[in-house]
Amino acid sequence: MDYKLLNGLTLAYIGDSVYEIYIRKYVVSLGKTKVNELHKETVKFTSGKNQAKILHYLINNNLLTDEELLYYKRGRNSHVNTTRKNIELKDYLDATGFEAMFGYLSLSNQVERIEELIDIIIKVRGEICD
Repeated sequence: MDYKLLNGLTLAYIGDSVYEIYIRKYVVSLGKTKVNELHKETVKFTSGKNQAKILHYLINNNLLTDEELLYYKRGRNSHVNTTRKNIELKDYLDATGFEAMFGYLSLSNQVERIEELIDIIIKVRGEICD
């Protein structure tokens, strides 16, 4: 499979799960064991609104490569047929692009880069998200 040929929504489909598993591993490492607590902590990183905020932080601080920005834009510019109730369309599209970027990184086997971005996100999430 050539990831370069995949559309933005397919990349976002993969990237959503990749990002989620890294965040879930981090949350579990905090020592929380109650599923409700795990979920609440995970949502702080994975809600569409917070993904959009994280993405803007990464862009505004020049922490993404040109290729990562390209794949973010591929996801953001996808023709989305639906949105969630509690999120603005712009944030939803940015979150889709964020997930597409992680899909690209995963499918191109850039594990070190994924982990680098996850480390940055973990460090700054409290400063920029709800």
